[in-house]
Order: sequence, then structure tokens, then C-alpha cells
Amino acid sequence: MIGIPRRTALALLGAGLAGCGRRSSVDAPPAGSLAWALAGPWRMEPERDGDRHPLQTLLFWGLEGDMTVLEVLPGLGWYTSILAPYLAANGGRLIAAGFDQGNSSLARRETLALWEARFMRDRLVYGDIARTVAGAADRPIAPPNSVDLAIMANCVHTLMAEGIAERVFRDVLAALKPGGAFGLEQHRASSTGLQDPVAGAGYVQEAYVRALAEEAGFEFVAASDINANPRDTRDHPFGVWTLPPTLRSAPLGQPDDPSFNTAPYEAIGESDRMTLKFRKPSGLAPTAPAAPSP
Repeated sequence: MIGIPRRTALALLGAGLAGCGRRSSVDAPPAGSLAWALAGPWRMEPERDGDRHPLQTLLFWGLEGDMTVLEVLPGLGWYTSILAPYLAANGGRLIAAGFDQGNSSLARRETLALWEARFMRDRLVYGDIARTVAGAADRPIAPPNSVDLAIMANCVHTLMAEGIAERVFRDVLAALKPGGAFGLEQHRASSTGLQDPVAGAGYVQEAYVRALAEEAGFEFVAASDINANPRDTRDHPFGVWTLPPTLRSAPLGQPDDPSFNTAPYEAIGESDRMTLKFRKPSGLAPTAPAAPSP
């Protein structure tokens, strides 16, 4: 993720207040269910559910409450706000793999600070989230053969820009138990033409993502159009960030342009996204040495 939408930052800064108003128990989903986790006051930007379809997506990936789940590059924590309460209530475990903050930009450090402010200060709701690093050359992303499900939501382009996509895919494979699943969502580029190797507009061809996974050793399981958006033409002036929720109005690093008309992009909605599921082959030996749990 590059940059923080203002409305998201404000919402996160006020996160401590959100938990004060608990919803009525009338018609509430059963405590501990996935529907309960989705309906809770701890949710981050639930208004985006119509574009992101988290219930259908997580069920497609095979999420269960007692799993050990690895979330790769959680960003501000949109999925964390679902996964953490759900797993904490069901005896599961969440591992969040972010960037090494010692080598990160100011924007990434700010993102981490907002994530920590929300998720590391209320263990009653979010449980004890383990922390690790994605893409580290000197240690695994998680202990080998320890993870039931890994998810990566809209960050393949970030890994490509960093030049570490292949390494992270291999690390995720090593962390998964044999037969474990890898669920992936990503802004989808047109299938024609050449893939930009650094994915500067934020879009990645589906065939490219599948090749990354299969070259790392994954087996392809299935694809879904849960998060498809045929209105997305992918030719926006500031890449995928021209669309909601960012609605960028100027090039990265420049002040917002108040004369830029965001209405056409709001009408498109969020990006067209692939939703894929892969599996670590059963019986595949770990590809990295064991390490202490993060």
C-alpha cells in the first residue's frame, strides 16, 4: 500500500471509540461465528464490503476459526479486523507479516503505527497477534510447516516493486503445512500486452500471478470472480489509486488537485480484482530451516 486515505487514517485514529458502542444482541450473529466477526464494532471500513465481499472471499479461501493464518502485508488492517477477532474467539492464531521497519519509508512506518494502535492494544478482542517480517533474507516468514492458510490481499504489485515477489511466494510456501492453502486477491490487469515488471499502476496480469505461484511450487486450486468489476477500465491517470478508496487526484508526492473530478472514478467503484486459491502440495518438504516462533 502506498499512502493512507485520509478517511481511513481518521477512522483508525478514532478506533478506540468504536468499541464503546456495542450493537444490540437482537438478531446478532452467533458469537464466534465469521458473520459475528464481520458484524462487530471493531470492523475497519465495513462500508467497503459491497466491493470487497469478505465473507464470500474468506469462505472461498477456506478460512476456519481454529486455523493458524498468515496475513502477508496487512497494511492498515482491513482484513486483520475480521481475522483477528474470529481466530481469537475460536482458538486460532494470526501471524501478521509486514515489512522490516528498519528499512521502511515514513509512509510505511506511519501505516504500521496505525495498525499497532488498533490491533496491539486490545488483546481481549484481537487476541495475541504474532509479528514477523515479509521478504527477509535471513529468516523465514513463519516457522516452516506451521500455517494452515496464508492470505495476500492487493499487495503483489508492492512485492514486485520491491523486487521480492518470488522470495515471498517461496517463503509462504515453506510456512504452509502440506496441503495448506494460499488465498490471493490482486488488482487485475488486462490479459493482453506485457506485464510491467514493477506494476507501477498497481495492476498485475492474472497469468503473471499464477506463474509466480506455480514457479514457487504451489498447485493452482481455483479462481473466482467474487471481486470482479467489469466497469474498471484500468487506464486511470494515477493508476489503481485513482479509484476508491484512495481517490488520488495528483501524482504521488504532489498535493491534491481540488479541480480534479473524482466522480467518474467513484462511479466505477473499487478495482477489478482476481481472487485465487493455491495449495501447497501434500508431502512437500519445507524449503527453509526451522526457526523459533515469532
